[in-house]
Amino acid sequence: MPHVQTDPITHVVASQMCTGCGACAGLVPDFITMVDDPLNGRRPVVQQSSDGQSASQKAISVCAGAGANHSELPARDQLDQTWGPVLAAWEGHATDSEIRHRGSSGGAGTALALFMLQSGKAGGVAHITANKQDPRLNQSVISSDRDGLLAAAGSRYAQASPAELLGRIRNSDDPIAFIGKPCDVASMAKAASIDPVLADHLAVTIAIFCAGAPNLNATDKLLDRLEVPIEAKLTDLRYRGEGWPGLMQASYTMPDGSAHDSLGIPYAEGWGRILQAERRWRCRICADHTGEFADISVGDPWHNPPEGDLDDGQSLIIARTAKGERIIRAAIEAGVINTTPASRDVIARAQPNLLDTRGAVWGRRLAMRLTGLPVPNDKGLSTFRPWMTHLSLKAKLQSVAGALKRIFRLKLHRKVTIRSDDICRGSAR
Repeated sequence: MPHVQTDPITHVVASQMCTGCGACAGLVPDFITMVDDPLNGRRPVVQQSSDGQSASQKAISVCAGAGANHSELPARDQLDQTWGPVLAAWEGHATDSEIRHRGSSGGAGTALALFMLQSGKAGGVAHITANKQDPRLNQSVISSDRDGLLAAAGSRYAQASPAELLGRIRNSDDPIAFIGKPCDVASMAKAASIDPVLADHLAVTIAIFCAGAPNLNATDKLLDRLEVPIEAKLTDLRYRGEGWPGLMQASYTMPDGSAHDSLGIPYAEGWGRILQAERRWRCRICADHTGEFADISVGDPWHNPPEGDLDDGQSLIIARTAKGERIIRAAIEAGVINTTPASRDVIARAQPNLLDTRGAVWGRRLAMRLTGLPVPNDKGLSTFRPWMTHLSLKAKLQSVAGALKRIFRLKLHRKVTIRSDDICRGSAR
């Protein structure tokens, strides 16, 4: 029986390197489809045919999960080498009070996206929103007005694949702004670097700071904690927003047609005790949590934390490129965002845990190499220095030993297989 070689995209999935960004499916949608696997996350499935094999060979060129080239990013100093390019930084919030209230922190990402539309710099915004049929899941959309952006405001701590819109962005009549996680933006940047047409159609890329994407099983555990009855039909699931950082809360209807809001729990409980435990292994070996390949990055300024769960929010806004800086300054001038300049090293103060994470990634990847697991081919990635200089001896040892324990406990040598019957259907839990 002839040996059939696994195609490169399937290999990336099988080897725990897939981020679920969707770029491969966006490039060749006729042969690669994104599906929702409750355990492994949102992952691509390649058509098993010679055409599917060829499509996969083409798609691997846009896969940042397999590896990204950080050495291509301009680095003026050690700060840029650690956090990616930081041209300028601000703290602030949307001046639109509804956008600020609905946003994850200060609504800066939504406000900047709306500014792109209203100023004519973009004809649409590619982003994710809750799946209307099953709010546990996400879907990728292109919005062209405030209502569409506002409906999707706030974080979605569930698997998402906005880069699957790659083909639509490339073929659009107008430039499109793109909002996604750092891994999503990295794949879009990789695709744009080899496709001038796509590059011309990307009005701006905005990355949302990310600590990892939980799987669907985690969402179901969250719904149990929110005391949503198993027989209920979920109509909404809010992870953040309506204050900073906001409550995690669901809305649902019962079989008799009555509508209800669930118990609301603090963000710290929902994320810290439930969701983050179910992040996939690929998230745990990711070093870019702040969107180094984006034009603009936005996140939480945790060094100035809110006093309560529902306080008015603030955003951290980072200009990564000259284009991004021009857009931010234009939005400030237009009164779209209210900002205060921050020092370039604000990320380290606002997100101190991320420097620990960046160092730990070096130790985790070392453990993978020691056990023969494939590692993403990231070039120019600065992880050894934080591991060597920032982590304590105990933390250094834990980054390696802890990873070794996970590798064996989770049986990470076992290849991940995504099947069509793994697709989650409807809102049944």
